[in-house]
Amino acid sequence: MPLFFRKRKPSEEARKRLEYQMCLAKEAGADDILDISKCELSEIPFGAFATCKVLQKKVLIVHTNHLTSLLPKSCSLLSLATIKVLDLHDNQLTALPDDLGQLTALQVLNVERNQLMQLPRSIGNLTQLQTLNVKDNKLKELPDTLGELRSLRTLNISGNEIQRLPQMLAHVRTLEMLSLDASAMVYPPREVCDAGTAAILQFLCKESGLEYYPPSQYLLPVLEQDGIENSRDSPDGPTDRFSREDLEWQNRFSDYEKRKEQKMLEKLEFERRLELGQREHAQLLQQSSSQKDEILQTVKEEQSRLEQGLSERQRQLDAERQRLQEQLKQTEQNISSRIQKLLRDNQRQKKSSEILKSLENERIRMEQLMSITQEETENLRRREVASAMQQMLTESCKNRLIQMAYESQRQNLVQQACSSMAEMDERFQQILSWQQMDQNKAISQILQESTMQKAAFEALQVKKDLMHRQIRSQIKLIETELLQLTQLELKRKSLDTETLQEMISEQRWALSSLLQQLLKEKQQREEELREILTELEAKSETRQENYWLIQYQRLLNQKPLSLKLQLMVHVSALQEEGMERQLVALLEELSAEHYLPIFAHHRLSLDLLSQMSPRDLAKVGVSEAGLQHEILRRVQELLDAARIQPELKPPVGEVVTPTAPQEPPESVRPSAPPAELEVQASECVVCLEQEAQMIFLNCGHVCCCQQCCQPLRTCPLCRQDIAQRLRIYHSS
Repeated sequence: MPLFFRKRKPSEEARKRLEYQMCLAKEAGADDILDISKCELSEIPFGAFATCKVLQKKVLIVHTNHLTSLLPKSCSLLSLATIKVLDLHDNQLTALPDDLGQLTALQVLNVERNQLMQLPRSIGNLTQLQTLNVKDNKLKELPDTLGELRSLRTLNISGNEIQRLPQMLAHVRTLEMLSLDASAMVYPPREVCDAGTAAILQFLCKESGLEYYPPSQYLLPVLEQDGIENSRDSPDGPTDRFSREDLEWQNRFSDYEKRKEQKMLEKLEFERRLELGQREHAQLLQQSSSQKDEILQTVKEEQSRLEQGLSERQRQLDAERQRLQEQLKQTEQNISSRIQKLLRDNQRQKKSSEILKSLENERIRMEQLMSITQEETENLRRREVASAMQQMLTESCKNRLIQMAYESQRQNLVQQACSSMAEMDERFQQILSWQQMDQNKAISQILQESTMQKAAFEALQVKKDLMHRQIRSQIKLIETELLQLTQLELKRKSLDTETLQEMISEQRWALSSLLQQLLKEKQQREEELREILTELEAKSETRQENYWLIQYQRLLNQKPLSLKLQLMVHVSALQEEGMERQLVALLEELSAEHYLPIFAHHRLSLDLLSQMSPRDLAKVGVSEAGLQHEILRRVQELLDAARIQPELKPPVGEVVTPTAPQEPPESVRPSAPPAELEVQASECVVCLEQEAQMIFLNCGHVCCCQQCCQPLRTCPLCRQDIAQRLRIYHSS
């Protein structure tokens, strides 16, 4: 948008002038003139329209402003129906309203030095218009309706881009003065325009076929309506009357100038009185500011004394707070390092879990293939195995009874502290009576009942399973870490500290996710062990005598899995010598590393595998049908790629060095803190009496006892939904 179209904020002087002129126009006895010129207006205010309408103003002077439009929004031209003189020169008007013809009383219209592009056609309705000044605009043509201005005496169109005059202008018989740029005119010709107004009107009348009469025969009064009809009826009207009316008009303008000078003097007197009032007001403000400074000085001295005491107290509190924050920071760093170690151990365990699982499956298949020989039956230590089974069952029963007694004791201590002692004595007496059972009778019963033998074997199998034991230890460590994190978070809330809160939340979520994963792995491992037990039970359907006793004895005499792993890795390393590197990488990519010993034993190579079928792989020992086809397909792709790019083919004689890692001097142990690490007891955040025993998943908070957690649906600390609850059993 051009710079001169933008709305400008009027200055303080212009605003005061506008207010003064509006007040002056509303005063009693004021004349019919509203002068709001030189007020830096971007639009005519609504109050000006209302003043003209109510007070019947006849002269509106709005020149030397920044007007871009004559009619603002929510205003009507009918409010200016009484206006006879409208002065709009030196503004930025680009167009006049289309309904300009509603100003039927208008006699003088001055729009000199604006940006007008065209005149509205309704201008022909201004039948009383006598003076029209459109000098220095951007007009290119005049509307034909100008010929309807029967009272027009003066027309100034110079300083525009007009080259042709409308023929209808010949009907304006009262036109006395026509100002235009003769050098730019095309119609009428330039020489006609140079001859003057009378020559132009004679030319237009001749072109229109009219007879020309001098304008003196059609003179009209300047500001009175009564003379319009008389001048039309009697073209030879007296000229002396026109002279008197002209003199009267000049007298009125001289009176207007005098009143204007008087108003200007009154304005100067008003401004002088206003300046005196402002000076008195400034003196009063200075006196009040001095008094205010004295009061502020006394308040400042009192405030300085208070601030010294507060600053001393604040330093003491900051020192105590800094000490507590250092302690918390050190504790958080320790917990973070332990959690990082635990996560790294878990990653290492995941990498080795696949190998352990494959070795465990291989061991189970090998044991299933083995049959119970007569020598094992003769060498069966029936009494020892039965005694071990009886001891295992007794320990399992004892543990369950102790757990039941512990739960019962915890609940009854809260509800009935007095009556619980007798009940606990009875339960312990019962436990002692069960422990004093006849050993020989239990052993003979175990030898006769295969169900009890099976239960004992299942309990020993779960106890001696390495993977299940590792998962239990990891779960116990995570429970301990979650309990410590919850205690640290509660301590943070009591101290109202917010530092490193996000780190604690991330660690707690990581531990919660790891706990859920370990619980799933534990459940999966238990299902695998039950499947193995089901297979063994199906095998025992041959009614072989003492089957479960022999399996139990094998499990007791079994070597540790770590020792077997060492032996198998060492054998695999020896057998893999001489295998092609690409074949080893292929088996590792297909997660078939457990077949490396078989491939090394049969001396299989890529060329030999390309000539084999899935049935040949099944005979070798690869039982999975999908794996058979995938191995053969990938081998064929490797050989095809080697034919296209010979440099990809491994050189003859290149062998793969043993890829199995050397056995470390000692077994790898988790770097997390020991399971027997003493953890400070945390109380329930609901009842504030019992010890926190439940873990809420997925958030991982340990903050409630068993009784209070039952009705809860959201965590009391973080308000997240509880997806799963886990009970923590503290060892006594």
